[in-house]
Amino acid sequence: MSILKKLLEWDVRMSEAIRISPEKKHIWKISVFFAHSGDSWYWLAGLFPIWIISIFLSPQWHRISGILAFSLLIEAALILAVKFVVRRRRPEGEWGEIYRNTDPHSFPSGHAARMALIALMSWGIAPLWFAILLTIWTPLVCIARVIMGVHYWSDVVVGVIIGLLSGWLMLIWVPVFVPFINTFIPFAF
Repeated sequence: MSILKKLLEWDVRMSEAIRISPEKKHIWKISVFFAHSGDSWYWLAGLFPIWIISIFLSPQWHRISGILAFSLLIEAALILAVKFVVRRRRPEGEWGEIYRNTDPHSFPSGHAARMALIALMSWGIAPLWFAILLTIWTPLVCIARVIMGVHYWSDVVVGVIIGLLSGWLMLIWVPVFVPFINTFIPFAF
């Protein structure tokens, strides 16, 4: 048996070991909340009004929300590309029908990558309280994705690694792409 096959079997066993059932109502509800809180449409739907409103109220939050939304879109394309190359099926389960129907592939976790990206980027472009909050929130989302049975541990670990690397690269590129995009789209960032 190959090492990779042994690792994947161990990954499946460890992931199944922490899954919970709906009978554990309080833990279930909390896990559902955290599992959904990393959804891309929630983040983009939340960042867009902040970006619009803050044009007039807070140039700092206008820039932060624009940069985070742009970074999330770039990373979503990267994660989607990797998912369609790897094509690892999600764990069997009942919960998360929307994820299972719209994206049957689990590797890597887009939620884990997204949360790691915005947490890391927040340390470079956002207020300290926001960076601390997202740094605490990220592992809760990652664990909830495994607990709810839509990801394996390796999905979230690799997702976090991709999110941290892409967040670091985006922080390096921010000084380059912000002035460039603002040249073509005034008030973008």
